[in-house]
Amino acid sequence: MNIPEIHKLFLSCNSVSTDTRKIAPNSMFFAIKGERFDANTFASEALEKGASFVILDNSDYKVDQRTIVVEDTLTALQQLAAYHRLYLGIPIVGLTGSNGKTTTKELINAVLSQKFKTGATVGNLNNHIGVPLTLLSFTGETELGIVEMGANHQKEIEFLCGIAQPDLGYITNFGKAHLEGFGGTEGVIKGKSELYDYLRANAKKAIVNVEDDIQNDKTADFDRYTFGVNTKADVVIDDVSANPFVITGYKGETIHSHLIGLYNSNNINAAICIGQYFGISATAIREAIEGYVPANNRSQIITKGTNEIILDAYNANPSSMAAAIANFVQIEKSSKAMILGDMFELGQESAQEHKQLVQSLEGRGIPTYFIGKDFFQNRIDNTNLHFYPDFDAFVASGIISGLIGKVLLIKGSRGMALERLLEYLPV
Repeated sequence: MNIPEIHKLFLSCNSVSTDTRKIAPNSMFFAIKGERFDANTFASEALEKGASFVILDNSDYKVDQRTIVVEDTLTALQQLAAYHRLYLGIPIVGLTGSNGKTTTKELINAVLSQKFKTGATVGNLNNHIGVPLTLLSFTGETELGIVEMGANHQKEIEFLCGIAQPDLGYITNFGKAHLEGFGGTEGVIKGKSELYDYLRANAKKAIVNVEDDIQNDKTADFDRYTFGVNTKADVVIDDVSANPFVITGYKGETIHSHLIGLYNSNNINAAICIGQYFGISATAIREAIEGYVPANNRSQIITKGTNEIILDAYNANPSSMAAAIANFVQIEKSSKAMILGDMFELGQESAQEHKQLVQSLEGRGIPTYFIGKDFFQNRIDNTNLHFYPDFDAFVASGIISGLIGKVLLIKGSRGMALERLLEYLPV
């Protein structure tokens, strides 16, 4: 059965699933192999749980006419998504970048949903499986789509662009993330710029922060829509401040966000720019941004007992860590402390990056508790800096139970799961 024929069956379904634990009635189940399992073996279970069709790539597990055998299930999912994207024919906003992708995506969705029936990436489903699932979640009622694209190697963004085929593209920034997979900072720039390559080759438009010299230079020769603070741009942001929440001025509106740190200002400004591009009024843009409250361990403000916590434990890399710390230093509170976890996927740069971050805090005077083997291996003797080889060692030290009346920054890579610290803080 070819992709157009599968698409006809897909249109009769309510959703797509790749996990039998989350099967919805009248769904289409794609049996995608994992590292430790063969999803073809779940064909019967998927049908029993309510799936209308199952897509397999092993005929040994065919049940009846409801099971469709293809050469490769993952490829079929990706091809179906690309076909569906063309079938819908709606504008697609694609975005990538080292930091701030998900927050920016949520802000863009909040703004554009003021005028359109939007569809957007759920959570961070932004890889070779997540992007197809996002596109297949768009229906005939969807008027505009926002697709987040993540990558940790060269050619991944190029591949995802081939599926999503964005009409408008935005790169949040080029930072020190996934250095191991990309092969260093220059590799990050090259890999993320594959979005620009797609836009240029297909005569599409880029959204560009003109204050970012690298992005400004890379997009100088093709169609773009620009933004900047107090500068010549298509969208002029009047002013930006943060202490700790970002306040933005735009077309006479003062936008009071729930996002902390100047590093989030560009995420907000990009959403403003895209909103203006699609004809959203300044008032509606303000209402949308003020209504957005971050969740999922991304710059959340949490009060527990006498402590005010900035929980930014979803992810970390040298760029995002430096930005979060710089913002935290500027917060005008007398009693502050930081709990920082290891940064992952830095490859050969890992030791140097952890060492540099530790050294940058030597003279800050802020009590800082480093957790993880990479920080521990780069420990120094400093009365304000404390090092623990792992999470359990820090908890066992009893330090956390004595943190009272402080503003705390908790930040680390996802694998550190530092949100677990919340249960140990005094009530």
